[in-house]
Amino acid sequence: MFFDGAANFKGVGIRAVLVSETGQIYLVSVKLRFPWTNNMAEYKACIMGLNLAIDMNIQELLVIGDLDLLVHEVQGEWATKNTKILPYLYHVQELMKRFIKIELKHAPKIQNEVTDALTTLSSMIQHLDKNFIDPIMAKIHNQPDYCAHVEEETDGKPWFHDVKEYLARGEYPEQANHTQK
Repeated sequence: MFFDGAANFKGVGIRAVLVSETGQIYLVSVKLRFPWTNNMAEYKACIMGLNLAIDMNIQELLVIGDLDLLVHEVQGEWATKNTKILPYLYHVQELMKRFIKIELKHAPKIQNEVTDALTTLSSMIQHLDKNFIDPIMAKIHNQPDYCAHVEEETDGKPWFHDVKEYLARGEYPEQANHTQK
């Protein structure tokens, strides 16, 4: 399970992604409509993912998050100084007891980039109707839908040569027509 939380000027979004051993992916994304800190959002995302795993009757779980602080606090390696975080910390620890085997690991944000991007997206969505939120559908494709064929350049120069020349000189090539410009 990957999880992430993001708080920015437009709001707060949380995301959990469960990936089964067979590669099946389950995504959950929520926009929170009240003020949260980034750390609170991370904890809430972890809680949401753990609840999803419990609802799916998952017994063994690897949990990966990009907030080092959360991982060390939950594992008891670091003390929690923020009293507002304590209820979330205790809740995560209680949920973890419901699994036969569970491991919590920290991964750098770059390794959690898909979850991070989706979390940021969910935090930025603005909804006019305050009572209903449309789901965001995400699909993963294993191969491209189309293939672009690039023909060999007839002048022997790379495809970007004309663009580079335009940027350097500010002039279009002599042979460029209106559409090409």
